Amino acid sequence: MTADHTVWPGRGTRGRIVMLVDNSVHGDSRVQKAAASAAAAGWDVILLGKYSGKGEDTWKLGDAEVRLIRMNAKLSVKPKDLRAAPLRRPLAYSSDRTHAFRVQQVKAWRADLRVRTDELRATGSSGLGAQFTKNWLTVPKAASKVTSKWVSLRGRETKKLAKIRRTRSAPLDKLTTRFWLTTMGDRAWRRLDPGVWDFELNFGPVIDALKPDLIHANDFRMLGVGARATLRARAAGRNTKLVWDAHEFLPGVRSWANQRKLPAMVGYEREHAKYADAVMTVSGGLADLLQKTHGLAERPAVVLNAPDAEATQKVIDEPVPDIRELCGIGPDVPLLVYSGLAAAQRGLGIMVEGLPQLPDAHAVFVCGDPQAAYVRGLLKRAEELGVGDRVHAVPYVPHWQVVPFLSGADVGIIPIHHWPNHEIALITKFFEYSHAGLPLVVSDVRTMAEVTRETGQGEVFTAQDTDDYVRAVKAVLADPKKYTKAYEKEGLLEGWTWEAQAKVLDGVYTRLLQGAGDDRNP
Repeated sequence: MTADHTVWPGRGTRGRIVMLVDNSVHGDSRVQKAAASAAAAGWDVILLGKYSGKGEDTWKLGDAEVRLIRMNAKLSVKPKDLRAAPLRRPLAYSSDRTHAFRVQQVKAWRADLRVRTDELRATGSSGLGAQFTKNWLTVPKAASKVTSKWVSLRGRETKKLAKIRRTRSAPLDKLTTRFWLTTMGDRAWRRLDPGVWDFELNFGPVIDALKPDLIHANDFRMLGVGARATLRARAAGRNTKLVWDAHEFLPGVRSWANQRKLPAMVGYEREHAKYADAVMTVSGGLADLLQKTHGLAERPAVVLNAPDAEATQKVIDEPVPDIRELCGIGPDVPLLVYSGLAAAQRGLGIMVEGLPQLPDAHAVFVCGDPQAAYVRGLLKRAEELGVGDRVHAVPYVPHWQVVPFLSGADVGIIPIHHWPNHEIALITKFFEYSHAGLPLVVSDVRTMAEVTRETGQGEVFTAQDTDDYVRAVKAVLADPKKYTKAYEKEGLLEGWTWEAQAKVLDGVYTRLLQGAGDDRNP
């Protein structure tokens, strides 16, 4: 990797920006668009992500460079957690591997006893010696049966131990979690979730070598990594700036099984938020929450994750997959589309449950992995309801093809449940559906419901209410133009483009790096 501060051919000269994200960049349209647009605006951009073990680890996004870091993750499981089995489940084995060994060991023992019995029968042995052997073999046979049951019991306890280790929900875990939060406060993540150090130890040296003028840290894990790199740079005499790009309200996250992780990471975020020179986020509601929660001097800049209209225009002449062809349906079949992460809290099940009441409609899930367990469960449920031939799952397309791809559907569905982060966001698919010219059917989560009612671009239904969902879909299918005429309003879609958001992004960079150029941070 190039470690110096030389400006490569084709790279911007306004200053070096190192962007950080805790994923593989693939599928993260926000960071991809941010990197490409910043490079197009004249910044020297290097985007660092986490290598997932698939594909290339370096490539270009326009004039921006992507580098994926191969993680050496050793701190996510502490050795003492593996040693603590007696305190959590006294009968459990220390690991699944130990249990598997004991199972096979007992099987081998019993197989050996069977062979010895069969040997006596096959040789026709008789007499006192043979009879004694047969009688004696009853003892180890009985012992092997008891041992097999004992190993099975300990195996069940081992599974329970694995769950406790995953969720950290045992009384001992709750007690120690409370202890560390009380004694260490926001610094308690060092004890409760030290795995976050893996990002620091792997990304830190790369960031330092690149000598950035500005670090753009996406989300909470990279906030800490970026903050520490910024402090090291300033200690070395470089006036490096830090931008924190918050994609969600961390205290409102409810998806972690590990009950220690949320309080640990909330403290981690609070500890490092104070080092950000500027904060940006994805919605006005989240901006207000972040300002209040962290006592920010100014409201974070709002950079919506809107579609890149210019990129979409550039690929009009390129072949874009036909969503209807992938589903095997004609142009007159009503098609309901959901595009995005497939997970229970996203409410996708209601699209399957409602199909028996929508006899002409098909539903398609556009998701990262159409073979994922959750998606397979949806397809199985569709079969049970007798609508299996009307439910489809197809993979993502590149972000610049999303809008024309989705435009082949009839209705864009956003059925998400009432979670804190869902209430405050205008999520990516909201804008993608809008630019695709689709009328919307959205659940009554606060922000999206308010905007949908205000613009008139769709119907709102009560989250997790199948009958109300069916009502909303029928209303939209009956008169789609009633809703799509909202997109004719001057300035509406123009404001919901990445081009408009990129100006906000560039404004933040420019304000922080006044005077940046070739000679910064030599």
